[in-house]
Amino acid sequence: MQGLSASLVLIAALAVAAPIAARLLDPVIKVPIVVFEILLGILLGPSLLGWVHSTPFTDTLADFGLAMLFFVAGNEIDFTAIRGRPIKRASAGWVISLAAGVGAGFVLAPAPEAAVIIGVALCSTALGTLLPIIRDAGESKSPPGIAVAALGAVGEFGPLIAISLFFTGKQVGTASAVLLGFVLLTGIAIVYASRAKHTLFHAQVTRTLHTSSQFAMRSIMLILSSLVVLSMVLGLDMLLGAFAAGVLWQVIIARAPEVDRRVIETKIDAVAFGFLVPVFFIDTGIDFDLGALTSSPATLALIPLFLVLLLIIRGLPSLLAAPRGSTRAVKRALVLFGATGLPIIVAVTTIGREHGFITSGISSALVGAGMLSVLLFPLLALRQLQREEPRLPNVPLPSDNSPDQTHQAPDGDLPPSDASPTGGN
Repeated sequence: MQGLSASLVLIAALAVAAPIAARLLDPVIKVPIVVFEILLGILLGPSLLGWVHSTPFTDTLADFGLAMLFFVAGNEIDFTAIRGRPIKRASAGWVISLAAGVGAGFVLAPAPEAAVIIGVALCSTALGTLLPIIRDAGESKSPPGIAVAALGAVGEFGPLIAISLFFTGKQVGTASAVLLGFVLLTGIAIVYASRAKHTLFHAQVTRTLHTSSQFAMRSIMLILSSLVVLSMVLGLDMLLGAFAAGVLWQVIIARAPEVDRRVIETKIDAVAFGFLVPVFFIDTGIDFDLGALTSSPATLALIPLFLVLLLIIRGLPSLLAAPRGSTRAVKRALVLFGATGLPIIVAVTTIGREHGFITSGISSALVGAGMLSVLLFPLLALRQLQREEPRLPNVPLPSDNSPDQTHQAPDGDLPPSDASPTGGN
C-alpha cells in the first residue's frame, strides 16, 4: 500500500510537471506534452532514479488512459470531411505501408510473429496525438488537415484490425469471423443511432449538463466500457472497442445543440487529457526498458533505423492522400504527419514483448523511435504548412470538374460545410 501511495503521488506530480516543462521550452521549441510525460516517467522510473514503479492499479489506470485516447480519436474524426477520395487513398497507402512494414520486419526479425509486430508498428499513425496539434494550429478544416485526419483514421483503425486478427490466440479464420461479428454489431448500433432523433436523450443531457448528475459523461463511460468489454469478451483488442465507442458517441450526440456539444467536448478533454491519458504515457515511460535498449550499440542503432523506416514505410505512402494541387511543402508535411506514431507502437510492442515474439530491446527501440517521431515530425510538418500559408489559405479547394469554388467536391476532397452535424467535432 505504501508503494502504491508513493507511485500515485509521483505520477500525479509528473502529470503536473509535464505541461510546465513544455511551457518553459515553448519559446525555444514546441515539444508535444506526451514526450515530456514519457521522459519524466523514464527519469523517475526503474531505468534511472527508481523513485516510482508500476503497480497493478497504475497499470489499470494506464489501460483506461489508452482506451480513452482511442475513444477521443474515434469521437473527433469528421467522417463527413474524409469520405470519398481522402479515406480511399489513405486506405490504399496504409495497405502499402503494412506490406512494406511486414517485409522490413522479416529482414530485421525473421520469425513471422516478430515480423508482423514490427510491420504493424511501422504502419501506424498517431491520430489521437495529431488531432489536437492540427486543431491548435487552426488546420483541422483545411485540405491538408482533412488529409491528416484520413491518414490518422486509417493508421489507427487498420493496425487495430491487424492486432485483432493476428494476436488474439485464435486461428485467422475464427478471428476474422469474430471481428466481422463485432463490426456488424457496432455498425448496426451506429446506423440506428444516426437515424434516431434522440430527443429525450438530448433533453436529459441539457438538463444535467451543469449539475452533479452529468448524464452525458455517465453515458460516455457506459458506451466506452460496454464496447471495450464486448471486444475483450470476443477476444479482440480492447482498443478496437474504445475506438468504436468514440465513433458511436459522435453519432449519438451529433444532433444535440451545438453549445451542449462544445461543453461536452470540454469535459471529455478534461477527463482524457487532464487525468487518464497522462497516466498512460507516464506509465509507458516507467515501463520503458532503457537497460535493454543500451545493452549493445546494435540495439541502440535500431532507434534511428526505425525512425527512418517510419518515414519510408508509413510516410511516403501517405502521399497518396495529398489533396489535388498540393505543393511540395504540403506533401512533405503529409509525409511527416503520416509517419508520426506512438500509441499503437506502445500497444503492439507490449503484446509482442509479453508473448515473447520480440525482445525488450526491439520493443524499446520501436517505442523510442515513436517518441522521436512525435517530438520531431509534427513540428517539422507544421513549419512546412506555415511556409505555405500565404499561398494555401484555410479554405476549401475547388473540385476538378466545377468552376464554382464554393461547392464541395463530390469525392470528399473538401471539408464539410458549417451546417454539417459533425462539423463541430
